[in-house]
Amino acid sequence: MQEMHPAHLDDLYQEVILDHYRNPRNHGEIPNPHVSSRGFNPFCGDEVFLGLNLDANQKIESVAFHGQGCSISQASASILTTLVKNKSLPEAEDLSQLLRELLRGKELSDDELDQIGDMEALQGVRQFPIRVKCALLPWATLDDGIADYRSNISP
Repeated sequence: MQEMHPAHLDDLYQEVILDHYRNPRNHGEIPNPHVSSRGFNPFCGDEVFLGLNLDANQKIESVAFHGQGCSISQASASILTTLVKNKSLPEAEDLSQLLRELLRGKELSDDELDQIGDMEALQGVRQFPIRVKCALLPWATLDDGIADYRSNISP
C-alpha cells in the first residue's frame, strides 16, 4: 500500500469535507419519502440511506440522509443534500454527472463550478482511487432512487 504524505491528507480531508462530516446537513429521515434509496459499499461498509420529497412541480422540496461510514462518504451525502434541494430530478442527475466528471479529472467550466458549490472539495479524492467510491456512493444512491421512482410512477 502506498504511504500517504501529510500534504495529500490535507488535500483529501479539506476543511469543507470535515465540516460536512462533523456537522452534517439534512441528516435524518423523511417519513414516507417520494424517492428513497439505500447505497452500500460491501468493500468498506459505507452505507447511505437517502430520502426525497417532491413538490407539485416535481422539484426536490425536502431531502435527508442517514447512514454510517467514512468521512468522505458521509460528507459527500451531506453536500449532496445541500445541492439538490429545490432542484428538479434531471438537475439533480446533472449534478451527479458533474461529480463523476470532476473525479475523473475533467476541467469544469466556470458555470459548472458555480453549480457544484461545496462538491468542489471532493476533487482531492481523485488522488486516492479507493476513496472515489466513497465520494460517489451517495450520488449513485441518488441516481438509483430516481430510477426506481421513475419506474414506479404511471406514464
